[in-house]
Amino acid sequence: MPGTLIPDEAWDLLVDWLPSNEDPERPQVTLSTVDSFGDPDARTVLLTSFDEKGFYFNTDGASRKAADIAAHPAVAITVLWPGFTHQVVIRGTAAPAPPAHVAAAYAARSPYLKQLAWLNTHEFAALPRDERVAQWAAFEEAHAGVFEQPESWVGYLVTPTRLTFWSSNGDTASQRVEFSLAADGGSWSRRLLAG
Repeated sequence: MPGTLIPDEAWDLLVDWLPSNEDPERPQVTLSTVDSFGDPDARTVLLTSFDEKGFYFNTDGASRKAADIAAHPAVAITVLWPGFTHQVVIRGTAAPAPPAHVAAAYAARSPYLKQLAWLNTHEFAALPRDERVAQWAAFEEAHAGVFEQPESWVGYLVTPTRLTFWSSNGDTASQRVEFSLAADGGSWSRRLLAG
């Protein structure tokens, strides 16, 4: 739906505030979800990339966050970047990202994160530390540091319905700029809020 694209002014702020998608340093963001019982949860993930359609992140398809999204696709992402000078809170709906994006995101991950995608399981976490260290090293050696994308690796696109921008200000009270998508998805409104 054309109306769901990020409005120009909000897009300009995102481009100014966040690192480009080509920057290898990805922001750590807080992803908030609601589980099948209606209880909230939150955890830190990497913001893989963003474009005019929304915000992408990747994870293990067997994770609790993936189960939460399957139950309730409404999510929120909180970005503090850099440090505590700018904050963007994104409220929207998560849906599976296109396979090409998922593959590109995995290819861009560090060798450590690629291996983590294979071994970050509850069974592995339950092992004593010395066994985890040994199995990690053995897995790395067996694959010569080259890790294909596991089937469990998934990605999500969060299409925003609300974007709230906050920036610190040492000279006066801080202020938020909020963009909200109309219920019919046709247009965005903008308002200023107390910080």
